[in-house]
Amino acid sequence: MQTDHLQIDHQHADHRRIDDRRLVWALVITVALLVTEVVGGIISGSLALLADAGHMGSDVAALGLSLFAIWFVLRPATAEKTFGFYRVEILAALANGATLMLVAGLILAEAYQRLLHPSPVRGGLMLAIAGAGLLANIATVLILSRTRRSDLNLRSAFLHVVGDLLGSVAAIVASVIILLTGWTPADPIISVLIAVLIVVSAWRLMRESLNVLLEGAPRGMRSDDVTRAIRGVAGVEDLHDLHVWSITSDFPVLTSHIVLAEGAEPATVLRALQMTLVERFGISHSTLQLESRVSHQTWICSGDRCYLVNRNALEEAPSRRAWK
Repeated sequence: MQTDHLQIDHQHADHRRIDDRRLVWALVITVALLVTEVVGGIISGSLALLADAGHMGSDVAALGLSLFAIWFVLRPATAEKTFGFYRVEILAALANGATLMLVAGLILAEAYQRLLHPSPVRGGLMLAIAGAGLLANIATVLILSRTRRSDLNLRSAFLHVVGDLLGSVAAIVASVIILLTGWTPADPIISVLIAVLIVVSAWRLMRESLNVLLEGAPRGMRSDDVTRAIRGVAGVEDLHDLHVWSITSDFPVLTSHIVLAEGAEPATVLRALQMTLVERFGISHSTLQLESRVSHQTWICSGDRCYLVNRNALEEAPSRRAWK
């Protein structure tokens, strides 16, 4: 399985190099739009535009952080960091989620002040800038929609941009209401709706990031289902000490002790287990300790050769019986 792990690592690296180019283009568009919305929001007096610009500012930081995480993850594993630096992506996703929460809080606070003390808004200018922002956000969403959305880091960047797109739509709606009716409270009310959408997305992102950091079961995977699948493999009598977690969002890992049925061929069972885990759950990195029905005996496999080890005699001279 060592060759398979190397192939998977190369595939991950190739995907990340493609993804970072898309993130660069998204970052360039977002910076240009940020400057436009800040200037337009100040001139027009629109909180919805400034709220969207604030979210856009968090996007610039998020996209930059996501790019940094991708570049950092490509560093090779070290003697101290044997799994490499994959968790940097999860830390970036968690930081992005926290930033989204902060931006939402600032928008809500400013909206409250605007509702108490309404201020004039230039609806025409607000509509023009929000329209330009919508087009730019659509382009950015299309660019990032081709990235690996299973990656929490990239999904956090994508959620930031989708939030911007919704913010642009909301700003357009607010500007049309102001132009048609002159009702300026529409601006802070729409801003509150933007903030609520941001909070919902940020909470989901932070919850998933924390699940990875706390080594919970991968998203959408239940340990009971994995247990049933393992027990369903021919030659498996039982299992214990099953652990399933993720190194990063698209890198699930499993360890378990497998009790073999009497007469089962260890190497054959091991291959069947590995194929089942890959095909049914996408787990390509598994560590399985095979044990015989006799509690003090353990099978140790290397390639196609397995050895039966008497654990009671390990400290002296272990008795081994080779099997092909």
